[in-house]
Amino acid sequence: MTRILLAPDKFKGSLSAAEVARALASGMLSVDSSLETVCLPVADGGDGTVDAAVTAGWDRVAVTCAGPTGEPVKTSYARRGDTAVVELASAVGLELLPGGGPDALGASTFGLGTVIAHALESGAGSGSGARRIVVGLGGSASTDGGAGMLVALGARILDAGGGEVARGGGPLRGAVHLDLSGLLPSARNAVFELACDVDNPLLGVTGAAAVYGPQKGAGPQELLYLEHGMRQWSHLVRNAIGRDLSGLAGAGAAGGTAFGAMAVLGAAAKPGIETVLELIDFGSALASADLVVTGEGSLDEQSLHGKAPIGVANTARAAGVPVITVAGRSTVGLDRLRPYGITASYALTDLEPDPRISMRDAARLLHEVGRTLATTHILEGTS
Repeated sequence: MTRILLAPDKFKGSLSAAEVARALASGMLSVDSSLETVCLPVADGGDGTVDAAVTAGWDRVAVTCAGPTGEPVKTSYARRGDTAVVELASAVGLELLPGGGPDALGASTFGLGTVIAHALESGAGSGSGARRIVVGLGGSASTDGGAGMLVALGARILDAGGGEVARGGGPLRGAVHLDLSGLLPSARNAVFELACDVDNPLLGVTGAAAVYGPQKGAGPQELLYLEHGMRQWSHLVRNAIGRDLSGLAGAGAAGGTAFGAMAVLGAAAKPGIETVLELIDFGSALASADLVVTGEGSLDEQSLHGKAPIGVANTARAAGVPVITVAGRSTVGLDRLRPYGITASYALTDLEPDPRISMRDAARLLHEVGRTLATTHILEGTS
């Protein structure tokens, strides 16, 4: 029996990774019902990371937290044993901004800290709180250096009058002291890992504010305020821990959330797709696969620099399993993909050139691609 491992990322704005996998599987099975299709959706550390873990058998834990600007958000994290997978995007991400309107200075990671605290403390009295926290950092709405996250975990950020500094990166300009004495013991003792795909430092022209602030709605003046806030925040953290980690590669990830996690929580960063593949035990599923199908909404030059499909392909290539990619659209030719072990590549725009219709009808088009895959690459045995 031929076993196909379907491991796509989401088609953003159209279908979740699980929906993509199911649509491809339905097309394949409509051609040959004897095929064994295994749906194992992936993510690169952004939205969809928790869903990928849950699909792979982790437990979903529901929690309510403050969204990026303080509004209540219903979210969840994944839990298995003493490990929890927390997704920044589903708690304080860009897509959770009320009405889609940015708040570059006021958006905060406080809600992320609330979710982490829940994972650490849930059942902690009986010793069952999570002791390893994996945080997917993609999709941040804020540039607060992880300050809000740390406040939710028990830290205090004070102004010159001894009052609590308001949430967000902008107010950090007026912060003068970071008090870590109230940090949750469970946070001090846990192991933190960050799914992180950027190497930007916290400050400067390649830092969190300068590079990513405009994507979060920051204009020229707001960028100056945010840079000032991040510089002041880095001073406070340095004074509190005795080291300056603002220049670490990746410290600027997710509006500097990585900096706060690295400096105060001792977090280590790892590429997002590598983290997810380990969490979902991709290697075990791969061991008995004859073919891997992966992809994402847009397969482009950026994909070649560590995005989910290439991470999947690299792992499959190392195991000697051929890979086919399926994307909503693709701007890279097969010649660029072959070095990663990819033997064929399909795009929905080849079937429906109008991108609006292609996105709307993605499930139907993926079903058709699945039929083609089964006919051309399985029944006829081509690669």
